[in-house]
Amino acid sequence: MAIVLTTVLSILAITVLAWAAKKMLRITVCPICLGVGGTWLWMVVARYFGMAFDTSMLPVLLGGSAVGLAYQIEKRLPPGGSALLWKSLFIPAGLVAAYGIALPNWTLFAVALVVVLILTVLFFVPRHLQANDSATVERLEEQMKKCC
Repeated sequence: MAIVLTTVLSILAITVLAWAAKKMLRITVCPICLGVGGTWLWMVVARYFGMAFDTSMLPVLLGGSAVGLAYQIEKRLPPGGSALLWKSLFIPAGLVAAYGIALPNWTLFAVALVVVLILTVLFFVPRHLQANDSATVERLEEQMKKCC
């Protein structure tokens, strides 16, 4: 039960710090996302350096970050991109990556990370311009040349 209290207090503390930094620095950042991410990051680092503690909350935090990341990236999908397909592919791959961190199994994490990167490229790199898009681009370029 101590790990639950430690986790919650860590999330709250980092969230408050991120919120204060956001107010002072005028940066766009989700304070609770930083609270959760910062908490699992210090847990992974502490475990790496041999600190003995209950890591049962680590997979919960990592899974939440994988899902949260999918939803944050979904907001930036190009027009016509399928949000359902994005989340259906990204979330399972993200959960496998999170599992690789939680074990730790760095090979599993690396493979899942490669899958996540491939998905990101497939969803965000423009494929080609359609004929009517090309004509629109040319028309806009001509208008810009005549502008000034």
